[in-house]
Amino acid sequence: MNYKKLKEEWKKEEQHTFKGWDFSHIDDRYDSEELPWVYKEIILNHLKPSDKLLDMGTGGGEFLLTLNHTYELTSVTEAYPPNVELCKKELSPMGIEVKQVIEDSNIPYSNDKFDIVINKHESFDVKEVKRILKKDGFFITQQVGGKNNNDLSSKLIDNLEIKDSKHNLENNIKLLKEAGFEILYTNEYFPKNKFYDIGALVYFAKIIEWEFPNFSVDSCFDSLCKLQKELEDKGYVTGTEHRFIIVAKKK
Repeated sequence: MNYKKLKEEWKKEEQHTFKGWDFSHIDDRYDSEELPWVYKEIILNHLKPSDKLLDMGTGGGEFLLTLNHTYELTSVTEAYPPNVELCKKELSPMGIEVKQVIEDSNIPYSNDKFDIVINKHESFDVKEVKRILKKDGFFITQQVGGKNNNDLSSKLIDNLEIKDSKHNLENNIKLLKEAGFEILYTNEYFPKNKFYDIGALVYFAKIIEWEFPNFSVDSCFDSLCKLQKELEDKGYVTGTEHRFIIVAKKK
């Protein structure tokens, strides 16, 4: 195996441009086990044509647009500056309201504004979500749990300290109930993901830097080489994700 050539290929993946929240660059080199629920279907089961909708942490709006909700009734928030600019360029001309949110505790919308707030893999302040929701409004969130990719990051990052995260289904149900929400549906799952080449893993790890702290091809080269050997033996390298979903209603 020519590791010098591999390193050159991996560094190209490390430097590849990432835009919005779009992983299509590695679509055919990576997959994840399906969840036992479908986030989009759950939303559509609760979303009425007349509803005012907010998508928290919309990324580049890629998922939001698949809902085909009336643009003038749709708003989004996003924190990451390049994505905010992308949303303003792509979504604002459609009539979708775009606002940057830096602090979860300060969402720049008025009280009781939305019929439904959706949130896929974005942090949130439960009090703010409650404030901007109308009475009987729905909050639907799919979250990345605190154990996400811990096994894979431990393989890549030497001496990585894995902290005991409280970000799980049980604790979030408790937070929502204490805030006065009625819990309508919940589920939690730990799907397996598979990488069919190490370059795809490099691209993935560089983007999700909070799960792979201080990752680089140079600093993690020995670990990448070990994973390359594992891939050659099994045909893939695997990790374990952590997902949970909650549908809650403001009482």
